[in-house]
Amino acid sequence: MSTILRDRQRFATEVGDRDHELCRVDIWAAGQWLTCDDNMVFVRQFRRDVRDTAAWLRSGMASALPFDGLSPQATHRRLMLRAGTDDETEADFEFRSRFRVMDWGPTTDNVTTHLFRDGDGSLITLQFRRDEHLLKHPEHAGQVFVAKIPTAELVGILEDLVDILDGRQSQNHP
Repeated sequence: MSTILRDRQRFATEVGDRDHELCRVDIWAAGQWLTCDDNMVFVRQFRRDVRDTAAWLRSGMASALPFDGLSPQATHRRLMLRAGTDDETEADFEFRSRFRVMDWGPTTDNVTTHLFRDGDGSLITLQFRRDEHLLKHPEHAGQVFVAKIPTAELVGILEDLVDILDGRQSQNHP
């Protein structure tokens, strides 16, 4: 039996079968299945990372789009310009890290995501990056997807996910 939380077109998670320390967790944002390459999580590590992301969002520390006049997609691309190259400086890495989200271990390693505050909402940008994925889905090559969701709703989804991983009933989903 699985539990689906929220809207796959914006942001959603699905928690499935659990086998001791491993659990199937699927994540969607902007209508894209993010965990298509690996949806088995190591529960303790994944739960901690999701809980920390919810706390970060609740704290209000998320930043707005950093470059005036750029769309979320263009901002994502600009942040990624020197990522992982010899030209990337420590300052570039630190600046880009302020916007990284969903850095939750191997399950989300196939996608680069950023989060920006937008009033009471959050903008999540994502881009698939594994060559194997892009070979199977050439339409994703170079594409940046954007999900817009009220921050309170996103925090609620993450907190519900932690509750379910802890074996507790979600507060918002019986």
